[in-house]
Amino acid sequence: MQEQHPFPFLREILLFLSLAGILIPLLQRLRINQVLGFLAVGALFGPFGLGRLAQDLPWLAWFTFPNNEDVAMLAELGVLFLMFMIGLELSAARLWAMRRWVFGAGTSQVLLCALLLGGAVFLLLGQRIETSLVLGLVLSLSSTAVVMQLLSERQTTGTPLGQAAFAVLMLQDLAVVPILILIGALGGHAPGDSVTVLALLAMGKAAVAIALIYLIGGRVVHPLFRAFARHRQPDVFMALILLSTFGIAGLSSMAGLSMALGALIAGLLLAETEFKHEVELMVEPFKGLLMGLFFMTVGMNMDPLQIVHAPLWLACAVLILVLIKAGVIASLMRIGGLPWGRALEGGLLLGQGGEFAFIVIGYAVSSRLLDASLGGRVMLAVGLSLFLTPLLARIGRTIGERAESQARELEARHMEGGLEEARGRVVIAGFGRVGQQLAKLLASQHIPYVAFENDAKLVSKLHAEGIPVYFGNAARPELLRRVHADEAPAIVLTMDHPSSALQAVRGIRREFPHARLFARSRDERHARALKLAGASVVVPETLEASLQLSAFVLEAMGLDERVVDGIVDRERDQFAQALTAPGSAV
Repeated sequence: MQEQHPFPFLREILLFLSLAGILIPLLQRLRINQVLGFLAVGALFGPFGLGRLAQDLPWLAWFTFPNNEDVAMLAELGVLFLMFMIGLELSAARLWAMRRWVFGAGTSQVLLCALLLGGAVFLLLGQRIETSLVLGLVLSLSSTAVVMQLLSERQTTGTPLGQAAFAVLMLQDLAVVPILILIGALGGHAPGDSVTVLALLAMGKAAVAIALIYLIGGRVVHPLFRAFARHRQPDVFMALILLSTFGIAGLSSMAGLSMALGALIAGLLLAETEFKHEVELMVEPFKGLLMGLFFMTVGMNMDPLQIVHAPLWLACAVLILVLIKAGVIASLMRIGGLPWGRALEGGLLLGQGGEFAFIVIGYAVSSRLLDASLGGRVMLAVGLSLFLTPLLARIGRTIGERAESQARELEARHMEGGLEEARGRVVIAGFGRVGQQLAKLLASQHIPYVAFENDAKLVSKLHAEGIPVYFGNAARPELLRRVHADEAPAIVLTMDHPSSALQAVRGIRREFPHARLFARSRDERHARALKLAGASVVVPETLEASLQLSAFVLEAMGLDERVVDGIVDRERDQFAQALTAPGSAV
């Protein structure tokens, strides 16, 4: 009789913690997406990776996961906490604030993608309607974990594209509930039963069960947290979080629903309380570890040898998945008001399969709705699409930025129609901080001006506010002729790039020898170069900063303000003379 180990799964837990302890900081340092890193490590150390060799090399069993059953408990734990954290990020207020994108674009995306992808499964693979329906719905979901991390790394979560993507992901997270219920209904029906009737009946029963769990849980969880929160003990608070998660997951299982659905309900319940942020802070230290646990166990179920056995099948599956989802999502985002470039970026960003596919496909296989071999291939295709996501996101970002830049330049060039009227105005070349400050002072004295700037985004923004700034390079003679620079009372160069300023001074002086040309310089050496190139007046940043600072210090030491002004003026005059003196060094 085999001896029972006093601590089952000890080796698996220690191995996972060791891998996570090494992997998390390494991935952060290398700036590799953590989801992809854990998937790859799971595939490498799992039963289809190095675990295959454990029978021939017994010592390798200490450093791999040779058996799926050994990590089944860890996988279930990872699923529960993933669903709990997803539920915690959702709230009624958040959904309602983004209702147009969530319930409009999000619902349309799930239904259209499910229809097209399910139809492809039915026609190309010859699967029955129930299997095609389940796979269509599963593959319509994208990866919240991967997409949100990419948006966070690029600091674009607050942009229109980031908000639209987040709204679609929120609806997809909610769609998991009816998908799990549908699998339970389809998996238990007899061959002669009506699938539609059974699905509707199951949906009705599940809706009643969920409503009861939600109402009872709300009546119990909220007062429980409020009562024990007075003690302000972190260990008690953590115990309540675990009790809520596992307790509601257990109730859900007793009601005939999945435990994963119960964990999602637990997160939704806490998301509506005043303890939401405290719960997030408590869970945050474990979030990366629990996410890693889930994705590593998912990676262990992926068989990389399938790539060798069916490379064409997998390549076509990934291509069809990305093309259909990217096309549908890009079209919906364009209808929602995003420009085509950003809409295509959003389509490519959300074109992969999602982490829920691994959960749902597992339930579908266990319910005998899906053949195990087909389920394994679909999971591998979803995993490959996840690995492609950073590349697809980079391509999408390039397309979005290029399209946006071209649109802004075109818009800025259309603004040039008013340049013919800009006669006798001060010309400002460069409209950064210095140029804008100069324009503000000129406007306060009712002195007309016209400005040029190479930043198309800035030009579009300021021109819309009524400021006479146009897109273009003021060093171009043809552009200066259009504003009659020869009649301008002054041409002011405020650009901060030394070589660009020097090139502009030479070009302007060559075309307009009598123009009064004022230039900003980086330092004294740059000032002398600009002066020799033909600038009428040069103002070095370092000189003016030092003179201003010196003036304040002298006044603080008790010198009269007029005396200080005289000292500063003499220093400024000496510098101007040094610039014009032949052979002098500044």
